[in-house]
Amino acid sequence: MNFQQLRILRETVRRNFNLTEVGNALFTSQSGVSKHIKDLEDELGVELFVRKGKRLLGLTDPGKDLMVLVERMLHDARNIKTLAEQYSQRDVGQLTIAATHTQARYALPGVVAEFKKIFPRVHLKLHQGSPQEIVNLLREGEADIGIATEALTEEHEALATFPYYRWHHALVVPTGHPLLAIGQPSLEAIAEYPVITYHEGFTGRARIDRAFAEAGVAPDVIMSALDADVIKTYVELGLGIGIIASMAFHPKRDDGLVLIDCQHLFPENTTHIAIRRGHYLRGFAYRFIELCAPELSENTVKASMAQLGRGGDDL
Repeated sequence: MNFQQLRILRETVRRNFNLTEVGNALFTSQSGVSKHIKDLEDELGVELFVRKGKRLLGLTDPGKDLMVLVERMLHDARNIKTLAEQYSQRDVGQLTIAATHTQARYALPGVVAEFKKIFPRVHLKLHQGSPQEIVNLLREGEADIGIATEALTEEHEALATFPYYRWHHALVVPTGHPLLAIGQPSLEAIAEYPVITYHEGFTGRARIDRAFAEAGVAPDVIMSALDADVIKTYVELGLGIGIIASMAFHPKRDDGLVLIDCQHLFPENTTHIAIRRGHYLRGFAYRFIELCAPELSENTVKASMAQLGRGGDDL
């Protein structure tokens, strides 16, 4: 048994059992992939894949059990390499942050700027994705730190999550809009106008929908977008009024628009920072987390991780 065989097993599952794609991903031939799989099965004395002719259709029960160990072994191998880099090159390396567009655009610029001052030789890779994509990247070890409002609040055995900051939705309207004369508009008043807001599953959209539903009000959502800047653009064009995260508004940049506080209408949201349990983090990764939330020091995060580890097996 060798690590190449383990990598082939993992990639075979990830590529939906398409051995041509596995070979391309690992820079080898399809026949080479098949041989590695057959050699491993012969060594173990069990079949790992369900077959139909030469095609692989899925994992056998032994294959499913083995994949849990394979994922752990490959992750631990990566941890060993990272551990060595921690002591040989303390301020050199790569840190991968997976975040939603809202967090990358509005919450992280100051943190990133400060981090680069402290660690100029660390390559910072910022991956923008949906909340579920962020969870997947963390679980697969492709990201060191994840930042989002949705998904990370759910219970994932493989992840440890920490509160980052709290925020509210607000209303953005063109200068001179009739709602500005009301002061604190009601949901009913908002529903009288076309609404532009976030896609479902992004930036607290579920809480917006729930607030209207609980009030028995049906807003006319004519457009949705991932990006508050896009929402504001179409509000400026007069297509409707926008519901955005309050931190996404800048009075100087958003000339011609006015933000209306809506804390009385929409519930508070919490953005979380998440890391994978069992994933070895370099010292500069803990420093990044602390720059985001000063109360989350390296010792605090490690202590929380150790406490979580006693509650179940790491993946």
